Amino acid sequence: MKMNNRKQTPDHTSQVEGSGLNNPQGGKQDIHQVITDRILEAMEQARSTAKRLWDSQPSLPLNLTTGKPYQGINTLILWAAGLRSGYTSPYWLTYKQASDRGGQVRKGEASELCVFYKPWESQDTNVTTGEMETTKGAILKSFRVFNLDQIDGIEAQAKEERPAFIAIEDAERILQASPAVIHIGGTQACYIPSRDEIHLPAREDFISVEAFYSTAMHEICHSSGHKSRLGRDFSGRFGTESYAFEELIAELGSAFLNADLGMLNTTLPDHADYLSNWIAILRSDKKAILTAAAQASKAHGFIKGLMADQEQEAAA
Repeated sequence: MKMNNRKQTPDHTSQVEGSGLNNPQGGKQDIHQVITDRILEAMEQARSTAKRLWDSQPSLPLNLTTGKPYQGINTLILWAAGLRSGYTSPYWLTYKQASDRGGQVRKGEASELCVFYKPWESQDTNVTTGEMETTKGAILKSFRVFNLDQIDGIEAQAKEERPAFIAIEDAERILQASPAVIHIGGTQACYIPSRDEIHLPAREDFISVEAFYSTAMHEICHSSGHKSRLGRDFSGRFGTESYAFEELIAELGSAFLNADLGMLNTTLPDHADYLSNWIAILRSDKKAILTAAAQASKAHGFIKGLMADQEQEAAA
């Protein structure tokens, strides 16, 4: 039996053990609507925290001295520089900041140009009225920074000690039922539609067991949209509505699977924070989140169907 040929399964109403979301009245409840409502509520409070889910994941570029993330165009400039040069550290410093910390930029290393607006104001006498008038504006200034990988004498922050990775059996069953081939190792988490492949960093690189499985569920939900399965549109580019819509589907689908696994309460803040980055693109369509939730339910049902097929084959 070819799992890849399975078509979408009907949406269903269910209760979730271990998630704290069961209907206290004892009746049936649309768990997907409950989860969606909770995420929407959390999204209203979500703030970007530059949280990293695995060790090699590119975070927001951070200034090592202040600990603050760079803003606006500087974020894109430093992201691009990091990818181009293969930097593994999210930390950046000016030459002076590096020197003040006892570091030395290696000879021949090139800095990256960043910018900021410096406000100014002037007061002049209006020749007509004789009154003082204030004029305000801003002037574009620049500064240069180096990545921590370019600097000697400053130790990178040590990785926090973590307990040994203990696999969650039910989550591993979902990975085993994945219709797309999963490659574990490397530095990125992604689904590649043209090759129908999922790539994930090593389990031990993640900050927690839940972070690994939540990320894996996100990519598996992406793979459910392959043309041989539910046939969603993957043609959108980063920053477009169709791209954002697919991200909403995958992240909500991941939340539904995490609820099945009893992990939703642990992972809910990450889902909300991630989705808050995309929902701004879809503000013009107030029904977008509901439509995405419906598609996420189809993805969830499809993946659950694959697991049922796997169980039937194992029992045969």
